[in-house]
Amino acid sequence: MRDEISLIKACIKQNRAAQQKLYELYAPKMLGVCFRYASSREEAEDMLQEGFIRVFSKLDSFRFQGSFEGWLRRIIVNTAINIIRKYQNLKYECDIDDAEYTPAASGDVIASMYSREVIDMVRDLPNGYRTVLNLYAIEGYSHKEIAEMLGINESSSRSQYTRAKALLAKRLEKIESFGLTNNVKVSHP
Repeated sequence: MRDEISLIKACIKQNRAAQQKLYELYAPKMLGVCFRYASSREEAEDMLQEGFIRVFSKLDSFRFQGSFEGWLRRIIVNTAINIIRKYQNLKYECDIDDAEYTPAASGDVIASMYSREVIDMVRDLPNGYRTVLNLYAIEGYSHKEIAEMLGINESSSRSQYTRAKALLAKRLEKIESFGLTNNVKVSHP
C-alpha cells in the first residue's frame, strides 16, 4: 500500500517512469474491464488508452481515501461509456415492434458455462444490451444510475437488461439444442 501511494505521488509529479509502472501494474486488469464494453480488441485497447489519459490528467484529484483500483476502475468504466455514447447509439438497438419476449433460462445453464464462452456471448450482444448488462450485473449500478450515465430512460435501461438476458438465454438454448456444447457443461434439473 505504501508503495502504491509513493507511486501515485510520483505520477502526480509527472514522473514518466512512475506513470509507466502504474500503467503496467493496472492495464491488464483494466483491459479486461474494457473488453466487457467493447466489441473488438482494438476498441477495448482504445478505451483503455483514453481511460489512462483521463486517469493521469485527474490523478491529482485522488484523495488517497478508499481503493485506488476502485477509483481507477470508475474512470475506465466512465471512459468506456463515454466512447460508446459518443460513437454508437445505445437508445435504439432494435425496433420495439421487432422485439420479442423470451423468458430467461435458468441460472444453472449460465453458471455452468466456461467463462470464455460467456465473455464471447456477452461481447456479441448489441452495444446497448452489452453496456447495460455490464453496468447493472457486473459493475453494480442501479437502473437509475445507468439511465443518467447513458442519457436514456430508466425503463429503457431495465428493458435493455431484460432483453440482454433473454437474448443470452436464447443463444444458450440454441447451443444446447444443436448439441454444440463441446466445451459447455449444461446441467438439467
